[in-house]
Amino acid sequence: MSRMTAGGAIFPRLKALGVDYVFANSGTDFPPIIEGLAEAAANGEDLPRAIVIPHEHAAMGMAHGYYLISGRPQAVMMHTNVGLANGAIGAINAACENIPVLMMSGRTPVTEAGRFGARTVPIGWGQEMRDQTALVREASKWDYELRYPEQISGLLDRAHAIANSTPKGPVYLSLPREVLCEDVEATNLSDPATIRPSLGAGDPSAIAEAAALLAGAEHPLIISQRGVGSDAVFEAFGAWVERHGLPVASWWATHLSLPTDHPCHIGADPGTALAKADVVLVINSLAPWWPDKHKLAEGAKVINIGPDPVFDRFPVRMFRSDVTIQGETALILPALMQAVDGLPVNARASARQASLAEGSARRLSDERAAALADTAKGITKAQVSHALGEALQGERFSVFSELGAQLGPLACRERLNWFQEPHSGGLGWSFPAALGAQLADPDRICVATLGDGSYMFANPTVCHQIAEALDLPILIVILNNAEWGAVRQSVSQLYPEGHATRANTMPLTSLSPVPDFTLTAKASRAWTQEVTDPDEVAGAIEDALRVVLEERRLALLNIHVLPL
Repeated sequence: MSRMTAGGAIFPRLKALGVDYVFANSGTDFPPIIEGLAEAAANGEDLPRAIVIPHEHAAMGMAHGYYLISGRPQAVMMHTNVGLANGAIGAINAACENIPVLMMSGRTPVTEAGRFGARTVPIGWGQEMRDQTALVREASKWDYELRYPEQISGLLDRAHAIANSTPKGPVYLSLPREVLCEDVEATNLSDPATIRPSLGAGDPSAIAEAAALLAGAEHPLIISQRGVGSDAVFEAFGAWVERHGLPVASWWATHLSLPTDHPCHIGADPGTALAKADVVLVINSLAPWWPDKHKLAEGAKVINIGPDPVFDRFPVRMFRSDVTIQGETALILPALMQAVDGLPVNARASARQASLAEGSARRLSDERAAALADTAKGITKAQVSHALGEALQGERFSVFSELGAQLGPLACRERLNWFQEPHSGGLGWSFPAALGAQLADPDRICVATLGDGSYMFANPTVCHQIAEALDLPILIVILNNAEWGAVRQSVSQLYPEGHATRANTMPLTSLSPVPDFTLTAKASRAWTQEVTDPDEVAGAIEDALRVVLEERRLALLNIHVLPL
């Protein structure tokens, strides 16, 4: 076979680029893609697995979660402008977290007649836009519209290379139906990529400058939000900060940088340490502290490292950066650690080690006591978090928390144990992300823990259908407080003595009456349990995990918790 349709060329080329899955929600723009997929399969082409995903938001979340576990970017196919709009929140989340995703969507036919693939039904007119790409342009590193069929391989190679170059992120290709219906040369579809990604490793002179500052600091502090990049660096980083007595804060951490019980982990809040720190190392952190609440010491030097250390996608971000090092965290950190190790050991390192270990042990004891003791009025998020962490110890697990379980009470010791919702706040992320993670590693226990509002945002009927169709036995833990808890907290922070805070019911925050979420899950044959008694929490989690591990089906716990 020397020729095939452009629609058929997409899948074998994606496979050659290392794509395992295409998460797709098809529409009337898809006939040449579907015919091409069948054509490529009939001709024995090696193809990624095409999976039907009934909503694009779920497709984007699954691609996100798959990458977090596997490190391999996947493709998402969406339906013209309306499907792209459904996937836009996922694109915003992926862009915020530097997650590479190859996004594609059909484009309603340009022609009305006289060309194969032209418009046929009214939707062909109704879905036309002057600038369809505008729906995701600000969240995309690169975008383009396929003009000619012979461009397909080259454009996919370029999209893949840009998505995987520092800083990584989603890219978008628009696919007009008429172009996909045309033939292309198909002899080189399995060839290696023609464009390789570019990975930044940091400026050596800036790394040396940062090392000198850290080695000479009396009161250093490290703040890390998005992890350290790889298992090897995670292990090396833990040993390095202990060796030099370097405190690490996990302020709003979306990834784990250090075991929660590490002797140098000072917890989430960097405030006390930041106030006296003379050198602060910020590792891939969009907002490393709260400017109105946390203050830098006078004369303190700040080092920012990461794939985008000044976060130029965001119009306003004024955090200080005396030394700025751009590159992959997993490449910069080993070089920085080696540079510090090559300098004389700071005389205060030993005293810092002892003080940090003592403070870490005290913090862990206090967190545990609070999680176990504060249940007289009902179930708390801290109690559920602690119980979930206890039940998961000794297992290979990943928790995807979206306004749900809390890092700290939930003990995590391995790099892939913890992922929190992206700071972009596109809700409905954790459920499909856990599904994608389970697809990437079927032997891993994947847990989505989320609030009741986040569960509704996740299109739960869609996600449960996917879990059943693909045999993805994840655990869902809904921490149900019957309100938008994050909104209520934000109002109380700004207006602690205000009318809304003092009102019996704060306006625009209640989600009562709360639906019976167990019935949604049961519609797809999931195991479910409602939990209202603090004494039943640990047992319910153990029962749910038994279903996941032994019966290999999704389990859902609807746990009614107190407002924070």
